[in-house]
Amino acid sequence: MTSLKLAGKTLFITGASRGIGLAIGARAARDGANIVIAAKTAEPHPKLPGTIYTAAAEIEAAGGRALPLVVDIQDEVQVAAAVARAVEAFGGIDILVNNASAISLTPTLQTPLKRYDLMHRINTRGTFVCSQACLPRLLQAENPHILNISPPLNLEARWFAPHVAYTMTKYGMSMCVLGMAEEFRGQGVAVNALWPRTAIATAAVKNLLGGDETLRRCRTPDIMADAAYAILTQPSRACTGNFFIDEDVLRNAGVTDFAAYAVDPSAELLPDFFV
Repeated sequence: MTSLKLAGKTLFITGASRGIGLAIGARAARDGANIVIAAKTAEPHPKLPGTIYTAAAEIEAAGGRALPLVVDIQDEVQVAAAVARAVEAFGGIDILVNNASAISLTPTLQTPLKRYDLMHRINTRGTFVCSQACLPRLLQAENPHILNISPPLNLEARWFAPHVAYTMTKYGMSMCVLGMAEEFRGQGVAVNALWPRTAIATAAVKNLLGGDETLRRCRTPDIMADAAYAILTQPSRACTGNFFIDEDVLRNAGVTDFAAYAVDPSAELLPDFFV
């Protein structure tokens, strides 16, 4: 019988109402994990699928317990309140997944400062705020992990020139990994990053990168969920400070056939940014 490695563990996942965040939560829920869905969407959105409540239903159908919370991670008061609610409901926090992100693939002269500020507040600052709020509880956990959905720190100009504002904020999330992994290494908190080898079929990809035709060239969020599961079930003291790529994680875990993750197995896969 397969061990349910995340049974009873509590995951605090930002942006978990859809996409990669929801997929990670649903995968952990299959073990019987508790999932805190920390996201802004409480009412149906005309362009985005799902709400925190539909996500909670999916988590519970997968076998987990769900706590849907309306949280804007730009607001540290809301984040602190959500952490307190999570601890009240489940007794602690074992894992933080910093998944929430804002994106604008625009060059310098076409990036409104309002959008620039939003990306910095959600991506870099939001990751720091959520990590800071969860760490006191993570330090009390048996096998604590922070996982940021952010890219390897590849300082090549080609990743900055087309959309420097966005790149700065995603690299800011990765710099949190670099610094916090070393800061909390001695206390046993793992801090890692995970990024996809190919584009992932999410609402952002559909809305910003070419619609349904682009989605055909993507993999599903399940590949990120399975890779995240493989990372989050590692001993935290032996697995920290890494910038993981989803495909590499799964190859190391013994996966050899990735066709099941393709939206359209006959389509040529679209490489993701930063790799």
